[in-house]
Amino acid sequence: MNKADTIWMNGKLMPWDEAKVHVLTHTLHYGNGVFEGTRAYKTDRGLAIFRLRDHTRRLLNSAKITMIKCPYSLEELEAVQIELLRENHFEGNVYIRPIIYLGYGVMGLYHVNAPVEVAVAAWEWGSYLGDEGLQNGIRVKISSFARNSVKSTMGKAKAVANYLNSQMAKFEALEAGYEEALLLDDEGFVAEGSGECFFIVRDKKIVTPPHDNSLESITQATVIELAEKLGYEVEFRRITRDEVYIADEAFFTGTAAEVTPVREVDGRIIGEGKRGPITEHLQREYFDVVYGRNKDFEHYLTYI
Repeated sequence: MNKADTIWMNGKLMPWDEAKVHVLTHTLHYGNGVFEGTRAYKTDRGLAIFRLRDHTRRLLNSAKITMIKCPYSLEELEAVQIELLRENHFEGNVYIRPIIYLGYGVMGLYHVNAPVEVAVAAWEWGSYLGDEGLQNGIRVKISSFARNSVKSTMGKAKAVANYLNSQMAKFEALEAGYEEALLLDDEGFVAEGSGECFFIVRDKKIVTPPHDNSLESITQATVIELAEKLGYEVEFRRITRDEVYIADEAFFTGTAAEVTPVREVDGRIIGEGKRGPITEHLQREYFDVVYGRNKDFEHYLTYI
């Protein structure tokens, strides 16, 4: 990881290496905490955070779902993220990680009396699935792990506990020689990647699974809005694994993954085995949006 100079923690900036927690921090033991992943891009007008309000609102919604009372308002958390980027003088694109967690003070499953702590870190970070993956596509394995069921967890919260499922799926995929995992839900329909939303293209129609048991993705919403403005038909519906195999194109979206083509799933070549034309079009237009080159979407950028 690329270190930055400072991290914001519980109301103040401190040196990166001094931002520490106690070993008996409640979240470390019981998994109740929430976080966000937000990107800032080096535009022609300087560094700009993409969809800051939406990410910060989702962070607070996640805290509400998991019964954590955040001591900071939406506006205060937005100001913190802006301040942090200004103080660190980044030279490239930046990933921002706010986290609300339960600190040291009580043990046991009843979490309400644990102190609530908040931190925001940011660092320079390139393509999550690699620059080559953005251009040529990645190989994907359908995981043996099902996506967390709505019967047992709350997928609308970006909660730290939910990501054990993702970690195991990602590990399995990489150990098998693939680059990413695709998880099915507990009924056998496509849910999402280990940390991304999933799309296929069939007969020039863009299809993505509903949010039945997954996060309401901000990047997914952006790509859908962009696709519809470009004249594509977009459909929310269930997708089976065998339909993925015969798709014309497939791609992942996410704050970290951006728009990453999928060239192969479970040994089946998708389309021509490379980034498809619709995926390439959406990818190019998406980068125009986040880099401030599309005036119709400039309201999503917060310039530093």
